[in-house]
Amino acid sequence: MPHDTPLIATVVAGLGLAFVFGTIAQRFRVPPLVGYLLAGVAVGPFTPGFVADQALATELAELGIILLMFGVGLHFSLNDLLSVRAIAVPGAIAQIAVATLMGLGLALLMGWTVGAGLVFGLALSVASTVVLLRALQERRLMDTERGKIAVGWLIVEDLAMVLALVLFPAVASLQGGDGAALTSDPLAARFGLGLTSVLVLTLIKIAVFIALMLVVGRRLIPWVLHYIAHTGSRELFRLTVLAIALCIAFGATKLFGVSLALGAFFAGMMLRESPLSQRAAQETLPLRDAFAVLFFVSVGMLFDPMSVVREPWPFVATLFVIVVGKSIAALLIVVLFRHPMATALMISASLAQIGEFSFILAELGVALNLLPKAGRDLILAGAIFSIMLNPLVFAVVDWLTSRLEKPQTSSPTAAASEPIPVTELQDHTILVGYGRVGSIVGDALHQRSAPFLAVEASDDMVAKLKERGIEALMGNAARASVLRATNPAGARSLVIAIPEAFEAGQIVEQARAANADIQIIARAHSDAEVDHLKALGADIVIMGEREIARGMIEELDRARPAAMRTAEQDSAA
Repeated sequence: MPHDTPLIATVVAGLGLAFVFGTIAQRFRVPPLVGYLLAGVAVGPFTPGFVADQALATELAELGIILLMFGVGLHFSLNDLLSVRAIAVPGAIAQIAVATLMGLGLALLMGWTVGAGLVFGLALSVASTVVLLRALQERRLMDTERGKIAVGWLIVEDLAMVLALVLFPAVASLQGGDGAALTSDPLAARFGLGLTSVLVLTLIKIAVFIALMLVVGRRLIPWVLHYIAHTGSRELFRLTVLAIALCIAFGATKLFGVSLALGAFFAGMMLRESPLSQRAAQETLPLRDAFAVLFFVSVGMLFDPMSVVREPWPFVATLFVIVVGKSIAALLIVVLFRHPMATALMISASLAQIGEFSFILAELGVALNLLPKAGRDLILAGAIFSIMLNPLVFAVVDWLTSRLEKPQTSSPTAAASEPIPVTELQDHTILVGYGRVGSIVGDALHQRSAPFLAVEASDDMVAKLKERGIEALMGNAARASVLRATNPAGARSLVIAIPEAFEAGQIVEQARAANADIQIIARAHSDAEVDHLKALGADIVIMGEREIARGMIEELDRARPAAMRTAEQDSAA
């Protein structure tokens, strides 16, 4: 019996077409997220064929944003946030102001009102959480100083947008819009608060939420997780992690007027106080990736491709503000704060796009009769094309970095993309990754005075290694320029201690091509990963679960009485 199942149809169509278009994009060396956006266009209302439920797709995308920001919070402690406040807070505010003024100027040239220009400019000023984090994760920059600045910058932008969403109805009333009908704060609507009172009320509510999370959440959330972990149920542990992320995000929105993304971020940041935070991050990763894909699909569904044809010059100007104007503003701000040019270029590239908050602002602006529908179409077109152009922007940044800065291998803050001189080591070991596994291998090599070179993505770890007199390079070893600097042609062995099998496969393939005789040892978490790495040229692939089982068997053998072992040997003979 047929049923009307819009939710299932939306998920199946979204993920199915995202898989097809994402695979095609990957085949042509284009980021898969471009394929996800095109999948959204294909199932959207502006193209022929099947049309997915746009409202359901948007809500599914919100779940992805919640889980994504929760994961960011798990890796970004309060100390990290405070450590970059000197640049993130003033830098983000200044960049928002500059981008808003550029958007306002463009809006006035198109004959819009000041209110429409403010909405338009704010929407162009805030970067996409999903795109920024994907870019940082692909380059393994999340734990670096530049990555922390970029994430802190983004959090400040989100806080500013929360204030903007609360103030929009009041601004709409002043501009002749329909602010009274859509006042976002019930207290403000009930008591008829003015613009200043609404702003004060919003700041108080945000402060109360943050204080509550710091005082209560910092203790309660880790305690709950520890209690559930002691039950021994992995299923219940996974459910607890998801429930904490979703409930706090939803509660923060309903009770304090804080965005879902910001509420989830603070939930993750409080959970980071627990030693189980890494396990919590791993448990939420599959759902996080799946819903992030649906986010991009939902964005593509909003886009009318013909809007670019109808209004080409406003579209070009909008894209220029996002990709060029905002990036230059961020670059100058970071340089003025005396940060390295590599840091300034990376942050400017990270912010050269717009995303989820831009869509929320555009929708609210249209609903309040502040922003014309043409403005929403320009924002959506600018978002899609800026996201598609973001990898190219990073490529330009890499090119500029290699020419504007001299190699600084002694500096732990040198950019991962800048050219690094090839090491002078010969007949050495290349150690990729200095985490829990790599540090044990590295310490053993160091104690034996064996020549080795470590490749790490963390600025702090590279600095610590150099303080100990260990040669280290910062960067992603899967990049040809970084791996080339380790001199694989002259190395004796390569130890890949990172857990990412696909990235490890790229390293194995390049190293084997550079040196047919090099011994390659890698790690894996499944039989499929073992086969994958061996097929690419790894000599030995160690799977942690197998080694644990062997260790247990050895301990059982040691514990058995000698007489029993002798009897077994006699019977076998």
